[in-house]
Amino acid sequence: MATHTEPVTSAEAGLSDLAVSVVERARQAGATAAEAVVREGSEFSTTVRMGEVETLKESGARAIGLRVFVGQRTASTYSSDFSDDGIQRLVDGALELAHVTSEDPYAGIPEPSQLGLLPGDLKLYYDDVYSLPPEERIDYARRAERAALQADPRMKNSDGGSFDAAIGHKVLANSHGFVGSYRRSYCSVSAAPIAQDDNGNMQRDYWFSLSRTLSQLESPESVGREAARRTLRRLGARKIASTQVPIVLDPLVAGSILDNIFDAVNGDAIYRQSSFLAGKLGEKIAAGNITVVDDGTIPGGFGTEPFDGEGVPTRRTVVIENGVLKSYLLNTYTAKKLGMQTTGNASRGLAGTPGIGAGNFFLQKGERTPQQIIGDVKRGLYVIQFLGFGVNMVTGDFSRGVSGLWIENGELTYPVEEITVAGNLKDMLNNISEIGNDLKFRGSLAAPTLRIDGMMIAGE
Repeated sequence: MATHTEPVTSAEAGLSDLAVSVVERARQAGATAAEAVVREGSEFSTTVRMGEVETLKESGARAIGLRVFVGQRTASTYSSDFSDDGIQRLVDGALELAHVTSEDPYAGIPEPSQLGLLPGDLKLYYDDVYSLPPEERIDYARRAERAALQADPRMKNSDGGSFDAAIGHKVLANSHGFVGSYRRSYCSVSAAPIAQDDNGNMQRDYWFSLSRTLSQLESPESVGREAARRTLRRLGARKIASTQVPIVLDPLVAGSILDNIFDAVNGDAIYRQSSFLAGKLGEKIAAGNITVVDDGTIPGGFGTEPFDGEGVPTRRTVVIENGVLKSYLLNTYTAKKLGMQTTGNASRGLAGTPGIGAGNFFLQKGERTPQQIIGDVKRGLYVIQFLGFGVNMVTGDFSRGVSGLWIENGELTYPVEEITVAGNLKDMLNNISEIGNDLKFRGSLAAPTLRIDGMMIAGE
């Protein structure tokens, strides 16, 4: 049914055999269908604050989760005990639970025809993330913090520099004969400095780099300097009077608008009618320049996987095309509820029913540079941070605290804080008048610089 995407070590083959055997034991014990997921991984994390190691964690873990179906009843359990007795308890526990749960006509694993995985090497795993000795990993964190603190005399303190590395291996097997596995790796470096002005007012910000491979991680020094630049531009922040002006969103902030779009097209929210985009397929719901894509197939992407949490191959799904809502994001359960087909977006931990996760979820870039977009704004606000969670996904109402930089005659002038921007996501999506050319993935979700017109700013 499915094969490995990379050369298989004996240890990995052992995990695949384990997953298959657990599914078989569940079937023999009375399950009409079953699915097992095995995860194994190790991670390293350190934080250095003011030059001294503050935290240092290194851990390895492995665990197995089992989901069983008895007719239309379902239950799941998980365990980190891989002994024969431990596996037997896992199987017995899942079946006992299944017998006492209520029936759900939509429960089940995908059809055999829906299962499979992407072939070839998706560039998700690199040995080099663990190639550094621990002392050098700590030094990465120290170098990032030092570069931030040395960037300017006003850099007085720090929430730390950090370095993380992790590798993982996942196997999924089910009673339709699907067996799939893949490995992945990542490493990151970050700095979070604190600056102080002459009046003793303090500001903090941060910057980071994230990569599948150490060879493509940005240097700790460049990360530290960018963290310092982002922190220093906040010094001397003031309040402004309430007004209605265009806002320009920094790419990281624009990403949170994309988060809202993901929440609104999530199949769970759609079938529960708890999204303002429920029932809107085929309708224009955003400006004509807006195209949003979910793509779990991009080699090396942070949201890339050869198969989703149910063994369905990941794919490229156009969610919004030229402002028109083209697709929701679905797993098998939500697809059945809505009378549709899964989009290969099932996500799952070890236990519980699958949820819905994004692949590489992004807003397609435009033609213009951030500088050109800002340059066209006579009076407005460049938003560098959203605060709080003031978004109602049912109505689309949007109200969040922000800090940013005031734009006057196309120039970033002074920092502002303690203000709120308000609107409705329906209007905001239609009022995106400019999209930057600066799309860059720093995670599985990415957006370029955006200009949104007509936003209300509540200030003094």
